Amino acid sequence: FLLGNHSSLTEFILLGFSGNTKINVILFSVFLFLYLVTLLGNGLIITLIRKDSRLHTPMYFFLSVLSILDMGYVTTTVPQMLVHLVSKKKTISYVGCVAQMYIFLMLGITESWLFAIMAYDRYVAICHSLRYNVIMSPLLCGLMVAFCGFWGTSCALIYTVSAMILPYCGPNEINHFFCEVPAVLKLACADTSLNDQVDFILGFILLLVPLSLIIIVYINIFAAILRIRSSQGRLKAFSTCASHITVVTMFSIPCMVMYMRPGSKASPEEDKKLALFYNVISAFLNPIIYSLRNKDVKRAFLKVTGTPEGLKQWVSLKHKDTRQLKNWNQFLFLIRCYFIKIIKILLFLF
Repeated sequence: FLLGNHSSLTEFILLGFSGNTKINVILFSVFLFLYLVTLLGNGLIITLIRKDSRLHTPMYFFLSVLSILDMGYVTTTVPQMLVHLVSKKKTISYVGCVAQMYIFLMLGITESWLFAIMAYDRYVAICHSLRYNVIMSPLLCGLMVAFCGFWGTSCALIYTVSAMILPYCGPNEINHFFCEVPAVLKLACADTSLNDQVDFILGFILLLVPLSLIIIVYINIFAAILRIRSSQGRLKAFSTCASHITVVTMFSIPCMVMYMRPGSKASPEEDKKLALFYNVISAFLNPIIYSLRNKDVKRAFLKVTGTPEGLKQWVSLKHKDTRQLKNWNQFLFLIRCYFIKIIKILLFLF
């Protein structure tokens, strides 16, 4: 259907980030590192959740689904981007462009609604803790994930068809590093104002609605947390929610800016940076944010890897030796600084 209406173009050229060979080599190294760590981190989370029975809870089930989505998300775009950074040929076929656009949208929309479900899971865990296992049954968790998948599949199809049904008669240079809807629409040989309206409506449904639900849920969660008498209990509840809020913010805000503004107001260079946040950076940081300070995940890692008991105590911060505790905090501080430097490199190289 789409092939019969796309006019004369058979391929597109993805311009990517820069024509400078030296910068491209640096970008290749950085993105290859981010991609491999993303696959390793998310793959490790999936393995730990599968292997450790103590992590067989709704929260970690949703986290494993998020990790699968993130791995698919980056694999849809990053490998091709790496090839284009070191190759003179930067083309993608029309069919490949359509497929990339659809898969990327499907995974992104699914993830957007999964965040809302994860927020609801935290709400039940904190506000209805005694009935948590009854409410968040395996059947309900499976149905909610299936809903996210169905919603993502169907809405991505609408997005893709509405964009690719337009005539594309030249030029064929996409000023982006992958086939994303706003960048591709700029090449259409037709008025795209209707597409801008469709994008805004779908963006409202797919981004603002789940984000609004998340905000409502967290208002109730924070109200419940403030009623907790124990300061340690309040801190634990806040820290549990902080990871989710951070990830949602990194993903949702750049997505809303990208997909809900008119195409005429979009800057290609700004679009690339925004896409990096909800595509590469978000998927890279998710396993770090969710697991670096999560004692359950660290215990599962030590159990699966067969780490000696003495080291388990040191890593779980239960050891009384303040010198070891200081060394561990210094290690975490260095890791955070390292990741911040990587993000700064990405922001200022372009």
